[in-house]
Amino acid sequence: MYKVGVMGDRDSIYGFAVLGLDTYPVTDREKASETLRQLAESDYAVVYITEALAAELEGEIDRYRAAQLPAIIPIPGVMGNTGMGLRNVKKSVEQAVGSDIIFGSEYE
Repeated sequence: MYKVGVMGDRDSIYGFAVLGLDTYPVTDREKASETLRQLAESDYAVVYITEALAAELEGEIDRYRAAQLPAIIPIPGVMGNTGMGLRNVKKSVEQAVGSDIIFGSEYE
């Protein structure tokens, strides 16, 4: 059975444990990179990662973007929404359909 994991700073992810998701609090880039690799090579179908941490691990995340699993999804942290999640969805849609379907500058 596939699992769902959540990575990020402790304050941003501790609530996900109540939902039964596996949480991985990480504070430094090296540990975060190692944790992401371990989750990607395990039975994780989805890895939620705080936007701040995803920005630090962008190169590592790109390695898994073309893979079927896991889906690595940025989520806002306690510091707020940076817009990274929406930008990634927009980029994925553009790659899939060959065109931007979200109009207006409010999303950029």
